[in-house]
Amino acid sequence: MSAALLEGTVLGRSLSRLVAELRTRAVPNSWTSLFGAVAVACLVVLFATGLFLMFLYTPSSTVVEYRGSYVPLRGLEISRAFDSTLDISFEVRGGLLMRQAHHWAALVLPAALLLQMLALFFTGGFRKPRRGSWVLLFLLYVTALAGGWSGYALPDDVLSGTGLRIVEGILLGIPVVGTWASWLLFGGSFPGEVLAHLYPLHVALVPVALLLLVALRARLAYAHEPAQLPGPGRTEGNIVGIPLLPDAAVRAGGVVTLVAGILLALGATVTIDPVWLYGPASPGDASAGSQPDWYTGFLDGALRLVPPGWEFVLFGRTWTLAILAPLAVVTLFLALVAVYPYLEAWATGDRREHNLLQRPRNAPTRTGIGVAGILFYGALWGAGSADLLAVQFGLSIEGVVAFFQVALLAGPVLGFLVARAVARALRAKDRELLRHGLETGRIVRLPGGEYAEVHAPLDPAERARVADDGVVKPVRLRPDERGRLTAGRRLQARLSRIYAEPDPPAEPSPGGEVERARSGADA
Repeated sequence: MSAALLEGTVLGRSLSRLVAELRTRAVPNSWTSLFGAVAVACLVVLFATGLFLMFLYTPSSTVVEYRGSYVPLRGLEISRAFDSTLDISFEVRGGLLMRQAHHWAALVLPAALLLQMLALFFTGGFRKPRRGSWVLLFLLYVTALAGGWSGYALPDDVLSGTGLRIVEGILLGIPVVGTWASWLLFGGSFPGEVLAHLYPLHVALVPVALLLLVALRARLAYAHEPAQLPGPGRTEGNIVGIPLLPDAAVRAGGVVTLVAGILLALGATVTIDPVWLYGPASPGDASAGSQPDWYTGFLDGALRLVPPGWEFVLFGRTWTLAILAPLAVVTLFLALVAVYPYLEAWATGDRREHNLLQRPRNAPTRTGIGVAGILFYGALWGAGSADLLAVQFGLSIEGVVAFFQVALLAGPVLGFLVARAVARALRAKDRELLRHGLETGRIVRLPGGEYAEVHAPLDPAERARVADDGVVKPVRLRPDERGRLTAGRRLQARLSRIYAEPDPPAEPSPGGEVERARSGADA
């Protein structure tokens, strides 16, 4: 169909209107938006390489004799899954490049999503009307973890076999439903049919979920105006930036192309997951010092930090807190991350729509909470490599674990207090600049005999950049329509006091102090 005929159709006219609208829609030119482009590049590489690998990999535990070109394993009985992985690596032209690029993209994707979440969190980009977009981004991150974990197990080498054995132990440690869950995943005794069960998850469910979540986030991004940091001419209804088409699209496309090229270069030059060195998985073997991919390290660390002997017998069953406590803590942490926009809005009583972002210093409590969350996650993640740290630095494993146990409990508290105090100090400094202007170093004598320094007012662009968008005030504790003070209202009032900040002092007119100093100097 020619372009002229297409334009005459309903679809053509709709596309023309959409393109015209996108050419006039402005988007902020912020470096943080590049994290989204990096994530898209990872998805492109994952889908392209995954489609290539899907036709060559065999998800079967059937035992065969290896007859390939890798001499050290020739004649060894291995699973068809491991055999097909070796064939992809050594027999298929470009197969090893596809495998390694696929793995590198799976490692970079969670990092890009995490950085995007951190940028949104510290700038308040999750506030109404973008709370749904935050939840979708979180689900994208969790889905990426599920896809990475399921793919990690598919080569059926001794490293992935060790990881699956750990998963089986975790499932069996869950009372009541643990045995059923283990049989559901493995299809019987370990290793069972776990590869056949994980394969559809990795090649069908996860990709479909990723595409759906990306499409929903794009739909929400189209429906709402993009948020932007304060600055000259930037108001709630006025976006200052570059046109979405073609400028922003070309810029994002360049980043996607660059990142995809880097991932392919890593796949071609940096060895990752050399399964031929690990050997085939065996139910009776485990790899000493085995480590999961970085994005699941915090789950492994949570298991390592539980003190020994944490279990009790109740209702005729043994309840192993070494399994239940880490699962509960990690689940609670992830749940709080997912619903935090709604918790903050409820605690502060903020029902407004926000199209301007905040600098982290202008939301001290939120900044402190973000730093506390980073330290909590970091302690869990670091504990996942406690054994390697002990070996590399000649420390006792008990000492390293004890350090991370203390860091897990004390680190978030100290991080919250320090980060909030620093943010408040920086905020107070900005307020002083807004009130009095910049110090010039010029000292003048006023008519009354006292000396004062001349302050130059901030230029309009700087004033707009450092402007504070308001102060969070405590929620007033009021009874409901029945005259009751419910526990929920009391909790809301207490939480609001944590977020509350003192009112800024009245701001004098710019340049007033300068004019007074100058008049004193003239006198």
